[in-house]
Amino acid sequence: MTSGDVVATGSGQPPKKADVLARASAALGNGDDNAAKAIIETDYPHVVGTVAQRRYTLPEMLRTFYRDGFLDRYSGDRLIHPGALRLLSVVLPNEFPAHPNWKMTETHFAFWELFPTIDHLDPVARGGADEASNWVTTSMLRNSAKAHWTLPELGWTLHPPGDAQHWDGLSGWFTDYLTDRPDLAASSAYLGRWLRATRAVQAERA
Repeated sequence: MTSGDVVATGSGQPPKKADVLARASAALGNGDDNAAKAIIETDYPHVVGTVAQRRYTLPEMLRTFYRDGFLDRYSGDRLIHPGALRLLSVVLPNEFPAHPNWKMTETHFAFWELFPTIDHLDPVARGGADEASNWVTTSMLRNSAKAHWTLPELGWTLHPPGDAQHWDGLSGWFTDYLTDRPDLAASSAYLGRWLRATRAVQAERA
């Protein structure tokens, strides 16, 4: 695409971000600053986000993860229970490392790709409600990428939830493994917190 090309809009699909800037640049090249401003304000507006202060309890997180079948609702990929990820790093520290301060060079990339988090489907910064009906499970990586954008703005789709009866994110393995090894569970406050929360939520679902 050259600076003089025009990208058609009105197809019902969100405009491609690079094409929006190309159109604005073409308008500037033609000396029409106002048109360039209008293009960006309409098709790629600046959105001021807010730093999320929300801290979810472990039961809130787990109820959401189980509800969504430990599925990334933005990609459709299976995710892994946070405690199971950390347990793997404890048992296999060289093959599956996890740095306590998330140092990327010393942490397996699975902790970004497969670590489940809660995201607001409709961003709170854009007026979305902070309630369970607006929460979806997604990976840490996708959560960071989505930020305060909406799905149409990103061109993403919302995948249907999974079924925790068929995929529980290795929750069952996590609780069974630590039940058989109570000393290991007692050796890590992190594992202990997730174990207690998981057992509580599993009991709720029984």
